[in-house]
Amino acid sequence: MATATPQGTVRQRNVGTSSKKNKDSASATSSDVELDKLVKASQAATASGSEREYKIVLVLITLLAFLTRFWGIHHPNEVVFDEVHFGKFASYYLEKTYFFDVHPPFGKLLFALMGWLVGYDGHFHFDNIGDSYIANKVPYVAFRSLPAILGALTVSVTYLIMWESGYSLPACIVAAGLILLDNAHIGQTRLILLDATLVFAMACSLLAYIKFYKLRHQPFSRKWWKWLILTGIALSCDISTKYVGLFAFITIGSAVIIDLWDLLDIKRPGGALTLPLFFKHFAARAFGLIIVPFFFYLFWFQVHFSILTRSGPGDDFMTPEFQETLSDNVMLANAITIDYYDSITIKHKETKAYLHSHEARYPLRYDDGRVSSQGQQVTGYPYNDTNNVWEILPAVQEEKKLGRHVRNHDLVRLRHVGTDTILLSHDVASPYYPTNQEFTTVSIADAYGNRAADTLFEVRIEGGKQNQEFKSVSSHFKFIHNPSKVAMWTHTTPLPDWGFKQQEINGNKQIAPSSNVWLVEDIPSLPADSPRRQKEERKVKTLPFFRKWFELQRSMFWHNNQLTSSHPYASAPWQWPFLLRGVSFWTQNDTRQQIYFVGNPIGWWIASSVLAIYAGIVLADQFSLRRGVDALDHRSRSRLYNSTGFFFLAWATHYFPFYVMGRQLFLHHYLPSHLASTLVTGALVEFIFSTDAAEHEANYQAIKAGKKAAVPKRHVTARERYAGQSMLGAWIATFVILGLVFAGWYFFLPLTYGYPGLTVEQVIRRKWLNYDLHFAK
Repeated sequence: MATATPQGTVRQRNVGTSSKKNKDSASATSSDVELDKLVKASQAATASGSEREYKIVLVLITLLAFLTRFWGIHHPNEVVFDEVHFGKFASYYLEKTYFFDVHPPFGKLLFALMGWLVGYDGHFHFDNIGDSYIANKVPYVAFRSLPAILGALTVSVTYLIMWESGYSLPACIVAAGLILLDNAHIGQTRLILLDATLVFAMACSLLAYIKFYKLRHQPFSRKWWKWLILTGIALSCDISTKYVGLFAFITIGSAVIIDLWDLLDIKRPGGALTLPLFFKHFAARAFGLIIVPFFFYLFWFQVHFSILTRSGPGDDFMTPEFQETLSDNVMLANAITIDYYDSITIKHKETKAYLHSHEARYPLRYDDGRVSSQGQQVTGYPYNDTNNVWEILPAVQEEKKLGRHVRNHDLVRLRHVGTDTILLSHDVASPYYPTNQEFTTVSIADAYGNRAADTLFEVRIEGGKQNQEFKSVSSHFKFIHNPSKVAMWTHTTPLPDWGFKQQEINGNKQIAPSSNVWLVEDIPSLPADSPRRQKEERKVKTLPFFRKWFELQRSMFWHNNQLTSSHPYASAPWQWPFLLRGVSFWTQNDTRQQIYFVGNPIGWWIASSVLAIYAGIVLADQFSLRRGVDALDHRSRSRLYNSTGFFFLAWATHYFPFYVMGRQLFLHHYLPSHLASTLVTGALVEFIFSTDAAEHEANYQAIKAGKKAAVPKRHVTARERYAGQSMLGAWIATFVILGLVFAGWYFFLPLTYGYPGLTVEQVIRRKWLNYDLHFAK
């Protein structure tokens, strides 16, 4: 039997001569006795000691977290950055007024709950950055207290993740300290923003899963089920706050897949599982981590719909059927059935531009050399104008008969009232889209002569039924050119000077997109005292929950994907680990105070460097193993790949997906990944500066060689792993790291808390990476 080597030495695998085959039985017995003594001594030391120091440090670090998050939380006493959005949404909840947002409702509901608890009625709508909370009597400190509480608890959860994972006290302190003293985490959790809820839920999901995984040798026990369900609930809260919470599902899901793959192994150390038992494991995880989170996710939308019962600014994002479920809705009061020969104004739902025409014509040639029809221009115009008026005519020329309703799927013509011409589309390329058809107008003689087919359009009401009446405001419709089956469409790119910078109207061959939807805003030809404008009171309608939910999901995803415009403080994912860019949240010229959202550069650079070090260690270990050199003991390698690897996986799954996103991105999107990087940092501090007890490797080698019976599987604490070993190196590293991080935190505090104001020289000193700070001149 080969002699077990402690950590720090190198074992050669399958090279050179082998160990002696035969040994004296008395010597073997003596070796076993010694191993038993070592193990028993270690267990006795563990039993006699307590984890009191872990609990004391947890209390201290939690108190410090609350202090750093709540210090000066009343400043500034005015609206800051995105408080204009999330404060506004809380007010809408309290007023029961329907609004639209691209994020799920959970985080905003928590703000509304906080407002309700302090008796706030939602009268202030957070319209502008800089609006005074004091003058408007808003309990803003109560609102800000919610993210501050969650932000402080995130520090505690980070510490608990390391503790539950069996790391030493220095490792726990390093990981939690990097969050405690991080200016970005502090800044984001002192304002009415969603990221504190998101990061806290993400951290809780990691903690709950670790607790669940530690019970893997007690499957289907009460505690096992408890932590599985709690993991699912935390994941649900994560994705119910922002959709980037999906990345936590990828993290946990990847770990679960690896776990299930190990359970499927017929040669697994704990014995092979029967297929029915394996599928029981699979079903339990699917229930706890997919079904439970999904139903919790649905629950918050049910609460959302139950509260928001009044018409509000979010109406325009929803279909007419949805809007009719809201009280005080404009459509219920203003929808008028459209008759043939009515003069109407047609507005594009997405861009709010009116269908417009004027006597100017398309140029003979466009800038790319393509030839146009030189027909009359049809454009999109964002303002009220007499050239926005069109008369709706039946498909067949007839004697004028009033009182006949236009219905869904009717074929109609549109006459431009200002120029007395008929709308037409034909097989000529539009100005900006060679694959889309041009829209123009022709004379009435041509419209009812040789161009008759090209002037026919179908009114296709969204979600409409056969013969459904076509109504103003409430009938959202697509205007389909009958011969070619293209949909009338517009976009925001302005035409050149020849088009007066108005929007292009063209025929889109892709009919399905919601960007093809229009509505009739008004009927100018209908007198104000017309009996058709007199409406009897209508009752609020109802829709099934899932129909409302699916519609809102589609709208949220679509608008989220449209957030592609540039922003002065947007940043790219490659900039985040190095903290190359921040965000200006608030400034006050008189006092030269500012809040600039940026992390603690020293802490971020340390964490990012450690990620590279971890990847290098793993690659070096794999290279060594390929060459037959075993440089690590079993337990160190297991923790390096499994525990630290899980933290690295959490960082990667929360970071790399942003590279394929086309929407606006900001530094705060990196906060979940940054938390995961601090966990890797704490784990690497222990790995590099601590030495595992030699007797554990000796015990493992004895069991592996069959010299000793395997003991039941259980979690091994840091105290057991480092029994009798010096932790001086780890403590020194901890104090050095936190000392540097504290210096960085303190230096950037005026930018995080917004006070005191800084002189020009002081501002310039803080432009480490050319941060775009204010008052540098």
